[in-house]
Amino acid sequence: MRGLRIRVRGIVQGVGFRPFVYGLAERHGLTGWVRNTSAQVEIELDGEPGALDAFLQELRDDAPPLARIDAVEVEERPPSGFGSFEIVESAHEEGWQAIPPDTATCEACHAETLDPNERRYRYPFTNCTHCGPRFTIIEDLPYDRRRTTMRRFEMCADCRAEYEDPRDRRFHAQPVACPACGPHAWLHGPTDDGTGGDPLARCAALLRDGRIVALKGLGGYQLACDATNDDAVSTLRSRKRRYGKPFALMVPDEGWAERLCRPTDAERNALLSRERPIVLMKRRDAAEIAPEVAPGLDTLGLMLPYTPLHHLLLREFEGPLVMTSGNLSEEPIAIGNDEAVERLGEIADAFLLHNRDIYARYDDSVVRQLAGVVTPIRRARGFAPAPVELPFETARDVLAVGAQQKNTFCLVKGSKALLGQHIGDLENLETLEHFQDALATYERLFRVRPEIIAHDMHPDYLSTQVAQEYPDPGAVRVAVQHHHAHVVSVMAEHGIRDPVIGVAYDGTGYGTDGTVWGGEVLVADWSRFERVAHLRYAPMLGGEAAIRKPYRMAAGYIWGVCRGATESEFAAFTATLPIGERIILRRQFEAELNTPLTSSCGRLFDVAAALLDVRREAVYEGQAAVELEAVADPRVDEIYPYDILRRGEGWIIDPAATLRALWCEHRAGRPLSTTAAAFHNTVASFTAAVCERIRERHDLERVALSGGCFQNALLTARLVETLEATGFEVLTHRAVPPNDGGLSLGQAVAAYAIATSS
Repeated sequence: MRGLRIRVRGIVQGVGFRPFVYGLAERHGLTGWVRNTSAQVEIELDGEPGALDAFLQELRDDAPPLARIDAVEVEERPPSGFGSFEIVESAHEEGWQAIPPDTATCEACHAETLDPNERRYRYPFTNCTHCGPRFTIIEDLPYDRRRTTMRRFEMCADCRAEYEDPRDRRFHAQPVACPACGPHAWLHGPTDDGTGGDPLARCAALLRDGRIVALKGLGGYQLACDATNDDAVSTLRSRKRRYGKPFALMVPDEGWAERLCRPTDAERNALLSRERPIVLMKRRDAAEIAPEVAPGLDTLGLMLPYTPLHHLLLREFEGPLVMTSGNLSEEPIAIGNDEAVERLGEIADAFLLHNRDIYARYDDSVVRQLAGVVTPIRRARGFAPAPVELPFETARDVLAVGAQQKNTFCLVKGSKALLGQHIGDLENLETLEHFQDALATYERLFRVRPEIIAHDMHPDYLSTQVAQEYPDPGAVRVAVQHHHAHVVSVMAEHGIRDPVIGVAYDGTGYGTDGTVWGGEVLVADWSRFERVAHLRYAPMLGGEAAIRKPYRMAAGYIWGVCRGATESEFAAFTATLPIGERIILRRQFEAELNTPLTSSCGRLFDVAAALLDVRREAVYEGQAAVELEAVADPRVDEIYPYDILRRGEGWIIDPAATLRALWCEHRAGRPLSTTAAAFHNTVASFTAAVCERIRERHDLERVALSGGCFQNALLTARLVETLEATGFEVLTHRAVPPNDGGLSLGQAVAAYAIATSS
């Protein structure tokens, strides 16, 4: 007989790990115990040497589907003479561990809710150790029911029997419940609808009648309406103040997804995955969806039901529903019943409420296939707080506070980067409070005490102010340039430390020279960067107003970049500007008044969209660019001319010739699908050409792509294809978004490298 003491770290709580260990021990005839602690799972075993070896092998190889084992420590000890194997009480200790994200309903639980012979028939809160709420209900560790929002629900005898039976899939499933003892749902609103007392049937009837319903999901409220009803979708858009921006849809099953879109294999796998994100896919021309769902786009964002409540509602409704965040535009998603009724009362006609409290506020995640890889665009429910593994171990905890837009924060502890859920744009007090609450939750659960705090260089970002006002005055604060952080974020994902050619294309980022950067090609490692190439500067006429009005950006390019003899070629465009505004803008340009310079690639896309009459004024960020991509024909391989100018030790990319060609072809009547595609091809071409020049000078073979422009599937595919054809190794995002939602990861890694190298 031998004795072992085993410590297992990773995502090993809330995933059925202790029941799995119990079953392994029983199968191999071992005695001892297993328990959760605040930091890990601990196991003590007595048994024959061969049985212990088999146990360890299967522990690593056959862990539950939601588990992720990062480390197994094994220590020999004398046998203790245990008489049986049991699960013992959890213990508090110093340390921390990862917590699983919320997970979509498993097939077994879904089948139960549809079986009239089961006691959980049509029960909206059915779950087991393999599915259901996790992070959104956890208040503290170790993960036990009394430390979750389920503690108010005392288990009935039947649920208790399942919970205590090691052979049951609900063994130690903390959110376990049934209609007799668990949460329940009810409809708040119109009652005389002829459907009896079933709140889901009544809710579906309201939706069929064109009403808007606010329903309580896993991480917050969602607003739903009939996606085929033009009036309902338009009313929701108006009440929510979400003008133009596409809505996500929830469809009953995979068959409906095929009816509306043309998913690739990778997109289909993402749609069916346990994370159940919103998947952006090419829509079918004949998709029977209200035009206001995604105006001007050739894609739809679809997701499948991920809770029993969603499954049952979609089964009742029998069609696609708009399913969007339960908030007014730019505010945090509502999570409490009273809060939702108060905040959403002017949007929703009825509320599908329930009494299982939400502790952590989470939006739905969004993914898109980019250059063959399904990549997060918004990382939230289903993904966060699962850690990103880093290729090094920190000696000091790090906090990175992220960017102003699409904000996330990142905490680094040991070799784990813990990215917070999508927070949103830090533009109001409510969102700032959401940021602070979420950060406090992560710091407490993961036992983080930041000694290094990273922030953007922009002095006016709210996130920068949060970093400066962080209550620990002894923490080292490190400002990380925006585009350097973008490049480091994708490097860190791939475990690359050595210098790379970093292409950071986005809308806005504070440059070291005080201008607005965004079309940058860097030579960078984690702690240093050199700006070796960028797009030619152009004036933003009216400052931020040029972002909302792409025609202003186009005028700035015409007067500032295409100046001289060629400026007159655009007279037909500038003549379309409102006469009074045109005079004021020209005076601003000549006097250099409120006309900051930018090298932004995002603004260049705005210019192309304005010149092609795709979008002259934008009502949401990136609208011009996404609509330009939507009209482009990916079969076109034409490339417009451009210039790459040598400036000192680097290069300037001059797109004046590109815009002239684009405008001339548009005036000549070339199809919009051709000109839009040729513009995308040209951006890919001049980027690859600059990378080749840098390779010759710096002997670098890796190119890292990051920034919001690389949410564009056509641009990303073209550039990756072009670079790989010339022998480059190309690094793209896989675990965090290419937009500012992934920036905090790069900030954290860069700040640690800078702080520890000085």
